Amino acid sequence: MAPIGTLWGISHQPQTKVILSVAALNELELEQPEWTSSNKPADFTSKFPYGKIPAFEGSDGFKLIEGSPIARYLCDLGTKVKLLGSDTKEIAIVNQWIHFAEEEIGSPGHDIIGLIFSFSKEPFSPEVGALNRYGERMNRALTYVESHLATRPSGYLVSESVTLADLFLAAVVYGPSHATLGAAERAKYPSIYAHFAKVSSDAKIKHLWRTERFAEVAITEPVPMPRD
Repeated sequence: MAPIGTLWGISHQPQTKVILSVAALNELELEQPEWTSSNKPADFTSKFPYGKIPAFEGSDGFKLIEGSPIARYLCDLGTKVKLLGSDTKEIAIVNQWIHFAEEEIGSPGHDIIGLIFSFSKEPFSPEVGALNRYGERMNRALTYVESHLATRPSGYLVSESVTLADLFLAAVVYGPSHATLGAAERAKYPSIYAHFAKVSSDAKIKHLWRTERFAEVAITEPVPMPRD
């Protein structure tokens, strides 16, 4: 099958992981040019002048930025799995959990790993307490999701099979699991990490969700960023 388009992104970015997972589950092929923040290809900057990733260009020239819209678009193109829900209400619930995951876990999680791995514009300072503030917000959301998943016999957020919401939840816990969510912290959320294992174990996508660099002990000061 010919590629459906080109995706610019980096493998450790949560949104890119979701998009690549959607494509893999639907057996859709994507071209992936090399991209770095310090050396953006000329064709990328001409097509996407804002310079943000992930960015997608279809084989027909159709362009999209932002992870969630790209992922949803690929879900609509795919025919192998139904990731957006089976009816109007289920679609709304999938969208609810995507939004919740990105805003309530992903946003503070990004701030946390930015401080830990030194790419945040906010300087790391134990006295300011930003790490604790972001951590409290993220942990409140994780506790909420944990209580929901504990009631779900399927182990999935919405239905009896994986949806786009499940991929986004896996993505937003992935980064902090390399930093402030050490083994002891992850043990507080058994349903979330059982969910992560369930979602990421699919043979088509498991290579995207490597866990060997998950932190054993929570990291509370700046360290070099791991690369997967």
